[in-house]
Amino acid sequence: MKAPPTRLTIPFIDLQTQYKKHQTEIQTAINAVLEHGRYIMGPEIDVLESALQEFTGANHAIACGSGTDALLLALMSSGVGPGDAVFTTPYTFFATAEVISLVGATPVFVDVDPITYNLNPECLSASIKQTLSADELTPKGIIAVDLFGQPADYDAINQIAAAHKLFVLQDAAQSFGASYKGSRTCSNTPLAATSFFPPKPLGCYGDGGAVFTDGRKIADTIKSIRIHGQGQDKYDNVRLGLNARMDSIQAAILIEKLKFFESEIEMRHRVATLYTEALQDHVAVPRVADDNTSVWAQYSVTSEHRDQIREALNNKGIPTATYYPIPIHLSTAYAHLGHQVGDFPVSEGLSRTMFSLPMHPYLEQQQIEAICDTISSTVSRLNHG
Repeated sequence: MKAPPTRLTIPFIDLQTQYKKHQTEIQTAINAVLEHGRYIMGPEIDVLESALQEFTGANHAIACGSGTDALLLALMSSGVGPGDAVFTTPYTFFATAEVISLVGATPVFVDVDPITYNLNPECLSASIKQTLSADELTPKGIIAVDLFGQPADYDAINQIAAAHKLFVLQDAAQSFGASYKGSRTCSNTPLAATSFFPPKPLGCYGDGGAVFTDGRKIADTIKSIRIHGQGQDKYDNVRLGLNARMDSIQAAILIEKLKFFESEIEMRHRVATLYTEALQDHVAVPRVADDNTSVWAQYSVTSEHRDQIREALNNKGIPTATYYPIPIHLSTAYAHLGHQVGDFPVSEGLSRTMFSLPMHPYLEQQQIEAICDTISSTVSRLNHG
């Protein structure tokens, strides 16, 4: 009898190895919060915000409860509301469009670039002109998403925005730690937001996020909205706001993780390089623009054989994921916008062919080789019948 194939144990994202390596420092930081008892917006928040400002180069960092809160805070501080159009990609996580609707505005979707998977500037320009011509919505802003860890083309996007007097919000939930033309993400636009959801390259042990800006006035507005719109006094509420505060324990964890974040970024680059070298002849591998670096939040490839490859990997005990099998414009929540299959062909094509491989700093070379060997043998078999 033929022996069953050996199943591997390869985590898709390995948070346990990271924790065990830095357990002493992280536990000490958590215990300090438990000792002082200021569990929400404690002294760790100021320390974290200063560290985030130094890391990114932004003048102001405002920590908050989640990446979704960060996007929502940014939009609310920009005065977006009913009748406004905010342009964004349909090929991303739902929260990016969701926050536009939550402030009463309308998301206007724009297809992505087939190489970087980020907002296509030519499509953006055409969509703005079309919206102006229809004269039903007022163009107000742009949310550009840095998908899978690589920044969007901000020179082009910022130029288009300036020509039409629109704000630009950088959704850096997947790119925190990457760079665009030598500048860290969250400093490439007047407003930026990121997420510290646990699987992110820099993640806490719950929900967390941050907003970034260079403007003092808008930073003060965001800080007010973050805590129910409060003014100088706790009970003087000067605007409507949110409960978007950050827990002190999450801030304490992030402070410690920032200390070794640079080294983990380098380790992610090592993994991505090994993947690319082994897979470039078998699947379409990600390509990073010459003036960008990626933080490799995911290592995502495309193939017309996606389902067969994923099945072969699963049979070996190798996990994969699909981002995003239903583009936002075809989701049930946005059926009222009347979009049809074919409206955004690049995004829809990626939804059919894209899948992501295990990606974290602690992948071992033999694990990477096993993943790549399975993919190459499966593709070869499928190509040669």
